[in-house]
Amino acid sequence: MAPEQTYATGRRKTAIARVWITPGSGKVAINKMEMREYFGNIFFEPKVAKPFAVTETVDRYDVLATVKGGGKAAQVDALVHGIARALQELDPEMRLPLKRAGLLTRDQRAKERKKYGQRGARARFQFSKR
Repeated sequence: MAPEQTYATGRRKTAIARVWITPGSGKVAINKMEMREYFGNIFFEPKVAKPFAVTETVDRYDVLATVKGGGKAAQVDALVHGIARALQELDPEMRLPLKRAGLLTRDQRAKERKKYGQRGARARFQFSKR
């Protein structure tokens, strides 16, 4: 392990991102693939770059991440959470801008479980009086 390497975990719904940050040129590798190759959607790129933009560290760190669980959108959110936590670990002075941008807060929202005797979590079966 390199001396400047930092590790953090990010989570969202059922997605978990394990993130390693090292000084570099701004490359992002997810599950041994490039970010565009893995996510395929260019709309996710600004979201992943946000922690670096907030802390003014664009193109200063390389990101190596393993992501599993959830869907692509939840995986992106987990990755962003992991990057923000790793940046904070690397330099504690980055905590305030990351916190103000809301990047250190884990989004707790997840799907509510289905209840017995009902069609879904809140939805009921149709009621017939007669």
